[in-house]
Amino acid sequence: MARCEWATSDLDIDYHDNEWGKPLHDDQKLFELIILEGMQAGLSWSLILKRREDMREAFDGFDAEKIAKYDEQKIEELMQNPKIIRNRLKLKALVTNAHAFVKIQQEFGSFDKYIWEFVDNKPIMNKWDDINEIPASTELSDHISRELKKRGFKFVGTVICYSYMQAIGMVNDHMIWCGAR
Repeated sequence: MARCEWATSDLDIDYHDNEWGKPLHDDQKLFELIILEGMQAGLSWSLILKRREDMREAFDGFDAEKIAKYDEQKIEELMQNPKIIRNRLKLKALVTNAHAFVKIQQEFGSFDKYIWEFVDNKPIMNKWDDINEIPASTELSDHISRELKKRGFKFVGTVICYSYMQAIGMVNDHMIWCGAR
């Protein structure tokens, strides 16, 4: 199968073929991916995929309600875990984002209802022929970034938001010739 050029390692290929660009509506997975996208800032996505299972274990399966209760002692414990991304600002953002995520769930009934409303509940199907055509951000990712920040989220700049949109299938940026499209 022809694949988008960035999918080269086994983990990348599995993620590309089975997750990236596919519409996702499960709140726990939506939370996991917004956290992973923030953790990726300044790092490679391949590294995040390599540490994903360890982060799932360390972060209580990405349970937002449990993470919202993490205290400074838990952050210190996480800082000692060599299997995860040990960046204090990102770990503090994990807790902050869990609080913001839970508030949105309470207000809208689910995070899924909130986030997918930005695209009228329909994926944006782009038609790229070359990887260089894919933008790093768009006016929509700018808007989502601003809205998430207003609601208290951290590590949700416009580039992270666009990557998140791709990850959860709000945007399908598979090449037009890609078999996973």
